[in-house]
Amino acid sequence: MNDHGSVAAGEPGTSSAYSPVQRRYVLIAAILASSMAFIDGSVLSIAIPALRADLGATLADVQWVSNGYLLFLGSLLLLGGAAGDRFGLRRVFGLGIGLFVVASLVCALAPQVWVLIAFRGLQGIGAALMVPGSLAIIARAYPRAERGKAIGLWAAASSLTTIMGPVLGGLVLTVLGDWSWRLIFAINLPLGAIALALLILRVPADGASASHRLDIVGAMLASIGLMLVAFGLTGSGGESVPPLSHVMGYCGSGALLLAGFVWWEGRVRHPMLPLRLFAIVPFAGANVLTFTLYFALTGVTFYLPMTMIAGWGASPAEVSLVMLPFGVAITLISGLSGQLADRFGPGPLIALGAVLVGLAFAGLGLTAPAQNVWLAVLPLIALAGLGMALVVSPLSTAVMTAVDDADTGIASGVNNAVSRVAGLVAVAAMGMLAALVFEQSLGSAAELPVFFGLPANGLSAGQEGLRQVATNSAFSAIAYLNAGLCLLSGLVAWVTLERRL
Repeated sequence: MNDHGSVAAGEPGTSSAYSPVQRRYVLIAAILASSMAFIDGSVLSIAIPALRADLGATLADVQWVSNGYLLFLGSLLLLGGAAGDRFGLRRVFGLGIGLFVVASLVCALAPQVWVLIAFRGLQGIGAALMVPGSLAIIARAYPRAERGKAIGLWAAASSLTTIMGPVLGGLVLTVLGDWSWRLIFAINLPLGAIALALLILRVPADGASASHRLDIVGAMLASIGLMLVAFGLTGSGGESVPPLSHVMGYCGSGALLLAGFVWWEGRVRHPMLPLRLFAIVPFAGANVLTFTLYFALTGVTFYLPMTMIAGWGASPAEVSLVMLPFGVAITLISGLSGQLADRFGPGPLIALGAVLVGLAFAGLGLTAPAQNVWLAVLPLIALAGLGMALVVSPLSTAVMTAVDDADTGIASGVNNAVSRVAGLVAVAAMGMLAALVFEQSLGSAAELPVFFGLPANGLSAGQEGLRQVATNSAFSAIAYLNAGLCLLSGLVAWVTLERRL
């Protein structure tokens, strides 16, 4: 989806210092590194029920399994791109891969959920160094005449990983049982080892640049501010809605730090987030709709598999197959939507796509009580995939064409970071909404030992019926709210982005 890093670091001219063989090694290493991040991201939501059962994790715990990663990836992504310029692209890219692999090993062996959360955070730091380098190192290795083909191969491999990862992961979880969620992280070990070996043994070192400065203060303000907001919305590790005093206290403190981050970025000499770009209306509009649309997308797709598996009794394999049309549609149609955006402007395509996603999410909320995986969820997921296929490529076009050529790298990086931060806030906020609606739907049966997203044993038929009604109500609330955000995204696209109708 929105996984483009800043490529400004690797913008050579029309030639390259890399030999053809070295270029191939660079491309393979970049594909393998990206595959690790794509596999973890696309399979994790399907594995959450198994993870909860295996580790005894609460709803807040599994929110942090996702958010520990997204927190550091989103807040440090721009810093990671700048670090490649400052210390050398190959060195920083390799360090990111190394951190990601070490963290993956501990995640795969984690005996307790807090260990998993901590090292998911380390994975996020590794990814913040690795993700910007994937495209940047390709751009540096290949001359301009060959770069498009190389990036196309990288994108095709990434799409294949994104599509097939959940299918294989769902099959493994169904066949091997709850413990096999650990294999999601274990697969990173050979992929990362090969990528690192290629970089160290086959790819020449590139030069560092002392003229580039890292905005450490900005990164710290963003990271701590986002962490406090997420902690305020998530709570301290339980299944229930956190107290209002907890939400207001931590979210308020986080908001103050984020305000301090904006103040700092407006005054520091080398900001990691150039605020001047947001004075450009199309760029600002593209990032506003990115936040609202990717908030909605993450909010629904994180909790839908949990609802189907733990609430409806679907198998992980079934869920992975039901979600498959989403990735297939994006892969097959994104090229055409990019061409249409060139003709009609990105505004109409993104507006239409966002509306289609919103209609799909509203349909998921409406049909949740039917619990029909194949006749309701499958076609609606396909509709959402069609909508996102109309968004992804035109959104990249809108971001890149809104700014001067010299700013395209940082503009792409900002948009990528915005999408990650949106996912972080969505997982935290929608978990609180789900817990609130679930508890309210139980009514007088609230004392039952049942929780959203967790199957229960030993219930009577009537109690199980109440649990399923509460589950469906909680997911429907998530779906309806995010459907509204999708419609808002479409409106922002129509008003702020270029239209040539």
